[in-house]
Order: sequence, then C-alpha cells, then structure tokens
Amino acid sequence: METITSPEGRVRGLLVAVGLTVAGFLTAEVMTIPAFLADPTLLESPAAASRGTLTAFFVLNFLGFFVAGAAYLAYTGRGWAYVDLRTPTLRDWGYAVGGFVAGFALLLAVSLLSEAAGVEPTGSQVVDYLGGDSTMVLIMIVVVFLFNAPAEEFLFRNVIQKRLYDAFSRIGAVLVTSVIFALVHLPLFTLTDEGTLAEPLAIGVSMSVIFVGSVVFGYVYVKTENLFVPTMAHALFNAFQFGLLYLALEFGTDDVEGVPAVVEAVGTAIEVAAALL
Repeated sequence: METITSPEGRVRGLLVAVGLTVAGFLTAEVMTIPAFLADPTLLESPAAASRGTLTAFFVLNFLGFFVAGAAYLAYTGRGWAYVDLRTPTLRDWGYAVGGFVAGFALLLAVSLLSEAAGVEPTGSQVVDYLGGDSTMVLIMIVVVFLFNAPAEEFLFRNVIQKRLYDAFSRIGAVLVTSVIFALVHLPLFTLTDEGTLAEPLAIGVSMSVIFVGSVVFGYVYVKTENLFVPTMAHALFNAFQFGLLYLALEFGTDDVEGVPAVVEAVGTAIEVAAALL
C-alpha cells in the first residue's frame, strides 16, 4: 500500500516535484516566444535589445512559473484555496525581514570565504542580458517585486514544497525543494564568459548560495504558512543583489566610502552578487 511515508509515496512526491519544475521552466520558455518574435535581437545579442523587450522577456519568463503552478492547482482540483496568502501580521513581517537578513549574511559569508580561497563564483546569464545598463538594473528591481519573487515562491513554495509535505517532513520538504531549485539553476552557472566550462569549485560556490537561500525562504514559509513572507524575503534579497550591481555599474567597487574593512567586504559582496544574479 502506498502511503505518504512509504518509499513509493516519496518517489511519487519527488516525481511530481520534478515534473512541476520542468513544467514551470518549459512554460516560461514558451511564454517568452512573443518577446523573441517582437525583437529577434534578443536571441542573437540580448544586451543589444531594447529595454522594453528585455522587460517583456523577464516578465513573461516569470509568469511561466505562475501559469504552471496555477494549471496544476486547477488540474488536481486544489484550486485557489490551496494558496496560503493572507495579510501579513507583525510576526510575518519579522520573518520576512529575518529571511532577508539571513540571505544577506549568507551572501557576505560566501563573499569573504570565496575571496579567502581565491575562488570566484561563475557568472549568471542575467547579467549578460542586462549588458551593463544601470537603468535596466533598476527596472529589474521592480520586476523582482512584482513578478520574479511572487512567481517563483508560488511555484516552488506554495505548490512544490507544500505538495512534498505529503511525502516528507516539513523540513525534509524544504531540503528536497531546495535541492531541486538549485539544480535547475545549474545551467546558468556552468559556463564562463568565454564559453568554457567553469571550475567545479566555482560552480559549487554559486550553487551553495542558491541552495541555502532556498532553504531560508522555505523555512520562513514553514514557520508562517503565509506565501507573502518568503515572497517578500526573496524579493528583498534579489533586489538587494540588483542594488549592489547598480552601485558597481555606477560607481565601481573601489569608490565605496566607509570603514576600510567594511568597504572591502561590501566590495567583494558586490562582485559576488553580480555574478549570482
């Protein structure tokens, strides 16, 4: 007999989680087709595309995750009642801010460890799409709050992680979801700017930030059972990364003023944040 704690139940839960992840990314790819048709430059040289096209591309991409999750809820009969969304309490806000602070502490720790070990994380394709346009970076901060964080947290937290509660403990579901979330980001970090395969250690640094960040967001969702909380923590964290990238593009990492030790740490964090976007 298949139960939620049996090996069969866990395998089924894993298959559903992986299937939803694949469906999310495939749907995102399909939904971005209009952006490519509107401006073929996006396919050949993304950084040369207009800001409007780039914005449409990212918005449609993130909406793909939302569509995949919504389709699953409709297909399984769970409906919108399955979505854990309510007005945040003071406690919820505390967890949201705490999640962001934990994410920032992680970023700073990885930055310092990477610098000490002489290992630079591999770059992300997102930065290549932005092409050093600081205005586009500011637009992405808006996109993060309205589309990126809400869509990813809806699919990976309220749909996938919550579905895995049926097969694993809640902490187990957080860890499994985070492994899946990190692995699907792997293609973004496997190649260097020159098109060669990145060093395994450098890839590992990037993946560790993605994984632990997902654990943080998953944990605050477990503690609050309110989708708003991990969404806000995620949005603040990503917006902070884009904010650091904006500072780097506008002023350079050597022009930040303040206490020398802090400046050095922040400068390193800027470089790592830009690489991980």
